[in-house]
Amino acid sequence: MQIRVTTPSGGDSGFVVREVPRDRPDVASYWWLWLVAGIAWTIASIVILQFDGASVATVGVIVGVMFAFAAVQQLLLALVADSLRWLWALFGVLFGAAAVICFINPENTFAALADILGFVFLGVGVWWTIRAFLMKAVSSTWWLDLVAGILMLALAFWTSGQFFIEKAYTLLVFAGIWALMHGITDVVAAFRLRSTR
Repeated sequence: MQIRVTTPSGGDSGFVVREVPRDRPDVASYWWLWLVAGIAWTIASIVILQFDGASVATVGVIVGVMFAFAAVQQLLLALVADSLRWLWALFGVLFGAAAVICFINPENTFAALADILGFVFLGVGVWWTIRAFLMKAVSSTWWLDLVAGILMLALAFWTSGQFFIEKAYTLLVFAGIWALMHGITDVVAAFRLRSTR
């Protein structure tokens, strides 16, 4: 559908103001997906932060679920984005691959994540910072992603200097904090999208 500018006499001026593709889904109509994902991230953070006697396999599965939610969100953004669709899809595929690895061997997932925790936090922090600047033009809450990204980058450098045992405990705490930050930003984004419908 095209919107054309008309002259005061009612004639067509020939200028096309905007072209709106009909087959493109509206991202605001999917606001509830962000709400569900935000609630799920928050529940995952509570489970991780209350974790005391369960096996490390449980943590590996929870981390896998968190990666799976992130993958679905990024792939949905790739479907509705106006530009840089390949970037959203790339991160969706990367998060999806991480989820599959977590589900295949959760015990080794926990150990591997604890071992490379600084690198994981670095990747997440870089992505949240990039996403904040990509969303700056369309969202007034872009700064939440920026703050979360900067915090995650600081955690990445701090965690890199720890020993494995400390990293294992740090993984439990900061995976919970990561899920909580993601949950809060998703819930805020959900209500922001709902208000723009």
